Amino acid sequence: EVLYTTGNRELSITHNHHAFSLSSPPTDSVVEDGELSTVCYRPEGLDQLLQQTKFTRRELQILYRGFKNECPSGVVDEETFKLIYSQFFPQGDSSTYAHFLFEAFDTHKNGMVSFEDFVTGLSIILRGSVTEKLNWAFNLYDLNKDGFITKEEMTDIMSSIYDMMGTCTYPCMQNDAPKEHVDNFFQKMDKNKDGVVTIEEFLESCQKDENIMQSMHLFDNVI
Repeated sequence: EVLYTTGNRELSITHNHHAFSLSSPPTDSVVEDGELSTVCYRPEGLDQLLQQTKFTRRELQILYRGFKNECPSGVVDEETFKLIYSQFFPQGDSSTYAHFLFEAFDTHKNGMVSFEDFVTGLSIILRGSVTEKLNWAFNLYDLNKDGFITKEEMTDIMSSIYDMMGTCTYPCMQNDAPKEHVDNFFQKMDKNKDGVVTIEEFLESCQKDENIMQSMHLFDNVI
């Protein structure tokens, strides 16, 4: 299993019953230097990712081993991504949210997520600045990638999150809860009332409104 969570801004990897956390490097007793050399990414690729991400060399090596363990071909397609994701949310239906998340990671729009795609996005989610994280979230919500978020797009995202978390997580959740959540967001974000939210409106609203930031953090653990 490979588990990536952002609730505590940490990333955990469970591999062969050993757990690793990005908050502290693994001990040599768990990962021997000789073993690392066998999973090391291409030197030129690794050096480039060291510059592009906020992970250390060892973290990238561990991430690559976990990625290759789940995806031996070196890339993951959407169906495999959905299958892996569903293992962590058995109490609900994660397929729709996993589809949206896959689209956000698939930066080249070729139906595949490479290791480079994955760790670049993960670096932003886990260790990016507030602005970087918000830009990534905007891209996630902007489902058709036209540079705007519509109320329908945000409703689709919120509904997929509630579906994924399941009724056992939110036992008293009303069916219209996602719509109410979105209506509240849009009332605050859509400054000029033109029916869409631009990246400028999104950044300004999220950074100035503590309630919106807290609401977004509630869903940190589903990324």
